[in-house]
Amino acid sequence: MAKELEKIRLRAKRKMRIRSKVSGTAERPRLSVFRSAKHIFAQVINDLTGETLVSVGSFKKGETKRANKPRCTELGRQLAERCKAKNITTIVFDKNGFAYHGRLKALADGAREGGMKF
Repeated sequence: MAKELEKIRLRAKRKMRIRSKVSGTAERPRLSVFRSAKHIFAQVINDLTGETLVSVGSFKKGETKRANKPRCTELGRQLAERCKAKNITTIVFDKNGFAYHGRLKALADGAREGGMKF
C-alpha cells in the first residue's frame, strides 16, 4: 500500500512540474492525456478560457475491450480529425506525468499521422 501511494505521489509531482511549464492557448491548445489500467482518454483544452475543445476516449458503454496500441493509434487519428474540423492544427502535448511510451506514444503518433503538429 505504501508503494502504491508513493507512485501516486511521484506522478502528481511530475504532473505539476510539467503543468508549470505547459499551458494551452486559443492558437495552440493543450492535449492532455490520461491513461488508466484499461483505457485512455485525451482532451484538447484552451487553458485561458478553461474549456475543452475536443475529447476522445477508449471507453464505450457495454464494451470491455482494453485500449491497446493499435486502438490508441486509431484514437489519435480520430482526435486529429475532430481537431481539423475545429481548425486546430498545432497543439502542446501534456503527458500528465506518465512515461512517453507504449499506449501514450501510440496515441501521439496517431495524432501526428492525422496531421497534428506538436
